[in-house]
Amino acid sequence: MAAPDASLVEIEGPWTHRSVSAGGTRFHVVEAGEGPLVLLLHGFPEFWWSWRHQLVSLPAAGFRAAAVDLRGYGASDKPPRGYDLVTLAADAAGLVRALGEANAIVVGHDWGGLLAWTMAAYHPKVVQRLVTVGAPHPLRLRQALRGDPRRQLWATRHTLGFQIPLWPERRLVQNDAALVGRLLHDWSGPGWPDERTERLVRDAIRIPGVAHCALEYHRWFVRSQPRPDGIRYARRMRVPIHVPTLQLHGALDRCTLPSSAQGSGRYVTAPYRWKLIEGAGHFPHQERPHAFDAELIGWLNDPEPER
Repeated sequence: MAAPDASLVEIEGPWTHRSVSAGGTRFHVVEAGEGPLVLLLHGFPEFWWSWRHQLVSLPAAGFRAAAVDLRGYGASDKPPRGYDLVTLAADAAGLVRALGEANAIVVGHDWGGLLAWTMAAYHPKVVQRLVTVGAPHPLRLRQALRGDPRRQLWATRHTLGFQIPLWPERRLVQNDAALVGRLLHDWSGPGWPDERTERLVRDAIRIPGVAHCALEYHRWFVRSQPRPDGIRYARRMRVPIHVPTLQLHGALDRCTLPSSAQGSGRYVTAPYRWKLIEGAGHFPHQERPHAFDAELIGWLNDPEPER
């Protein structure tokens, strides 16, 4: 079966597609609406399409929504390196400026959430508010992996399997990316993914270079922990988050357990809110978009979100 072209992610809808350069890397960005900028960062193994519902709901609520294909995904550049969270956070900060804004509301899911936490620590002036979805603070995640190995380590065992060279890339794309479809079903609640989304995500991971780049995120997170770069990262991430933070999590998440995400608020000194989305797994913004958007937009419209 021939590998699909990156143009397959240029899906038509009530949004516009554009190419934006930041820090020497070209990113595919999908935009809709006018108002305060909301930068939407997807997770593994997806692409910008994971925010399709919010590309409609946020503009209707008076926001400018911009969903990006992260480095290595979709129609964005796929350089051979730069898949550490520090570089990825610099990508996102550069994108905010390239989109013509000094700062933005940053919303990240899964790896996009880890990136968003990192961005708030490394580039605090660029983050106006922070929303993480299915993503503990990176130091809380490390703690959960070490302290609850029978549960969280088992739930994220795929990340350990991804450390092997070459073979995981082949597994991701073989049999029409069947493994990717299985991960979507395993991590979600009942009734998701829809047929179209599964097809698109399976096709997108088969774009040349994407499987390797996507796995490099996982490899850096594990391999860097004992190295100097990982130690420096952990030290920097102890810096408190000083922007209002909303942490949303699917109550049925079997990839990143809710118990592993709880406790992330200890790293936030600004107003902080934790909310479980009932009936949703790892992808609450897609599985229960109405409930998710009610929480998100209600919090964004609150001028003084409570602690």
